[in-house]
Amino acid sequence: MICHIMDLSMPAPHPSSTLQEAFENQDEVFAAAFAILHEAINQKAFPAASIAVTHQGNLIALKALGRVTPKAGAPSFSRSLREEPALSLPKGGDFDLKSTTPKAGALASLARSGTSAVTPTTLFDLASLTKVVATTTTAMLLYERGLLDLEAPVSAVVPEFTTDAAKDPRRREVTLRMLLAHSSGLPAHEKFFLKARNRAELLEAAFTTPLAVDPATRTEYSDIGFIILGTALERLADESLDRFSQREIFAPLAMTHTTFNPPLEIRAKIPPTADDQTFRRRIIQGEVQDENASVLGGVAPHAGLFSTAEDLAKFAQAMLNHGSPILRPETVALFTRRESTPPGTSRALGWDTPSAPSQSGKYFSPQSFGHLGYTGTSLWIDPARQLSITLLTNRTWPDSSNQAIKQIRPKFHDAIIEALKE
Repeated sequence: MICHIMDLSMPAPHPSSTLQEAFENQDEVFAAAFAILHEAINQKAFPAASIAVTHQGNLIALKALGRVTPKAGAPSFSRSLREEPALSLPKGGDFDLKSTTPKAGALASLARSGTSAVTPTTLFDLASLTKVVATTTTAMLLYERGLLDLEAPVSAVVPEFTTDAAKDPRRREVTLRMLLAHSSGLPAHEKFFLKARNRAELLEAAFTTPLAVDPATRTEYSDIGFIILGTALERLADESLDRFSQREIFAPLAMTHTTFNPPLEIRAKIPPTADDQTFRRRIIQGEVQDENASVLGGVAPHAGLFSTAEDLAKFAQAMLNHGSPILRPETVALFTRRESTPPGTSRALGWDTPSAPSQSGKYFSPQSFGHLGYTGTSLWIDPARQLSITLLTNRTWPDSSNQAIKQIRPKFHDAIIEALKE
């Protein structure tokens, strides 16, 4: 069995956060939705998927499909693995029972791991879902405790941000709220990993990245902004992001399979996300796909978290419970409400909200909030319907070229909600 990652000395989960399992008839109820994912796997959109759906306090779907990697010889398989043999699997290659975890030691290599069916206990690289599950929730907790002032300038906590403020006085205007809302004026992304040799060098590069536009004038989804935000939060908490989030978020919610830097002994059971031939020059499996996060040591505010669909369902249920047992209702309302500036933004604080056409599909209410991850992950939460849908895939395997998830995700969401209407 896969090991539980949560430290047993951590506080026990609150009873109100427990989801009631009610997915006995999921194959019948959600046949059309599951068929969309089966077809996507057959068409090589991604090798593996894991989903969880909660509705009115019940876990109504928990399903895993595909293999850790596709069969050898599949068109999307990387050249370095094509010649490895494939072994037989249970028919269909999908599981919905928690007792079907592969036995320990069964996967000795990536080639062999490719023969293992994904199960509900399979961890996925969450990519940018890290921003909401770990980083934004940490910000929410610090805000509640009076340690985070949303209107405080970034330079008050990260003075390195304005080291060259004389060259650009606009930097003094950037607030912590703007980092959360992606309206700081910072660009989206930079390949810091090409020059930065370690965490300190990469952070320095992030702190000194020039603004692309005036603060609060344009929404630009920014990894760089979240890297800087993460440093601010760690300084305010006087603790690293991984330790804080483990104790204050994952443990109270019984998210026992959620972690940064998964243990070496379980990495062969995690779907790979890249055949990295240029930077790390190895198969990326069980370590963060994002290169900047890799240089940061795997613990980064913008990427690096690994989890299961069921763990994210537990997190989503806490948000649907108005934050209970870890947050106050008013904090959840503040952070998940769409910002009024810049004009036309769909962003809340850390979270995104639906805007047509939306990756959430066509049915999520205006009160909904969610986020996507580059590896093919997503979490959308609808308080009006008391609904959450988690979809985890490794669509970036082997080279990030396949973009079919953009069509598959909204179709899948729509099929789930249409099934609930029947």
